Amino acid sequence: MISGSVSGGALSFGLAVRLQMLVAVLCLAVQAQPADDRHVILVSIDGFASYALEDPKLAIPNLRSLIRSGAVARRLEVVNPSVTWPNHTSMVTGVTPSRHGVLYNGLPVRGEGPSIRIEPWRDKSELVRVPTIYDLAQKAGMTTAEVDWVAIFRARTITWPFSEVPDPSGAVERELVAASILSQEDIATFSKHPITWRDEIWTKAAAHIFERHKPNLLMFHLLATDSVQHTYAPKNLATAAALALADARLGELLAAVARSGVRDRTTLIVVSDHGFKTVRKQIRPNSVLRQKGLSDRAIVMSEGGSAIVYIQGDAAPVRAALQGIEGVDRIIDPAEYARWGFPTPQHDDRMGELVLAARDGYSFFGASDGEAVVTLPNPTGAHGYLSDDPEIYGIFVASGAGIRAGARIDTARTIDIAPTIARLLGLKMGNIEGRALDAIFTAPAP
Repeated sequence: MISGSVSGGALSFGLAVRLQMLVAVLCLAVQAQPADDRHVILVSIDGFASYALEDPKLAIPNLRSLIRSGAVARRLEVVNPSVTWPNHTSMVTGVTPSRHGVLYNGLPVRGEGPSIRIEPWRDKSELVRVPTIYDLAQKAGMTTAEVDWVAIFRARTITWPFSEVPDPSGAVERELVAASILSQEDIATFSKHPITWRDEIWTKAAAHIFERHKPNLLMFHLLATDSVQHTYAPKNLATAAALALADARLGELLAAVARSGVRDRTTLIVVSDHGFKTVRKQIRPNSVLRQKGLSDRAIVMSEGGSAIVYIQGDAAPVRAALQGIEGVDRIIDPAEYARWGFPTPQHDDRMGELVLAARDGYSFFGASDGEAVVTLPNPTGAHGYLSDDPEIYGIFVASGAGIRAGARIDTARTIDIAPTIARLLGLKMGNIEGRALDAIFTAPAP
């Protein structure tokens, strides 16, 4: 009896072990969901400042609904320069411009002497120096899409593109024409139409792509909010209306997600690339260089609240000429570049020998004529200021699959977006500066 009892216990123990192993395998199978079962939509609302999100009277019901059901950061710290392309590129690479190389809204190309021109329509493979999250997703067998994203021209790892300027022969464009959402004439004249109309079409394209194709990763960029604040300055009725309209566009995309059949497997991440500041005076450093006879050895490229100076030969006289200009808050030398995420000119020919930072109320302008400082007839808006300025912080909101409802964090960074998306898609990103925002997830990191 004792022997039989022991034998039966051993059999039960062995069965229990096998059952535990089976459960473990099944759990691993659940965790390793097929690529088609994971979907992330990254929405960028250009120029949406964190201080605007704090306004309880701002009419953004869709964004507030996502916040209630998901996670929000008090601020999103952006990279320098705090302009559109560098920050969008950091969002998808997890590194600063010192690594990915995007310093402007396009590629800086040197001409004769100190001249520089910015070329936006250069291939992504030439412009971005490191792998992106959409490259990794495509390599893992996932599908990708972009609508009005930047620094992404002719990217070979985008399955369904609908770019800032639509391609008449593009597959998505043809689908939209067939669905009577867009006409061939609309495509041919796209850039001539108001930015509000273009935002509407970009939204329809994003909704169409997600509902029909269900990409694992969709990157979508709204732009009217930036245009309005540049023209009319932030913190006014025009800006509030533009942000409310962007929220309505977000609502259209959310409705498409609800219709897609994969809502329960989809995560929405809503961010911005920078905030905005009010400008009343314009600094023209190239005019100063011309007046001092230095325009043949230096040029200043404006980024709004900052500027990059390219110098041939001795930098000392150029620095001295720029030092005393009204509105210049500080001059940053290459020895300080690492602190601000800039590459050094010794390692990157896209970078200049100095960086200028503007004071509150001032921004840089590239003209080489007129007075050194011009008072504007009406306030305008600008970004490009150093990234530690609280008015330049952006927004971060996440909701949906894998996101913990009620999660509240103090700070997210632009460079944290890519590793956070990677975590949601089950991908690994190596050799990056950002980190996944672990506090917002429903489950600990595997």
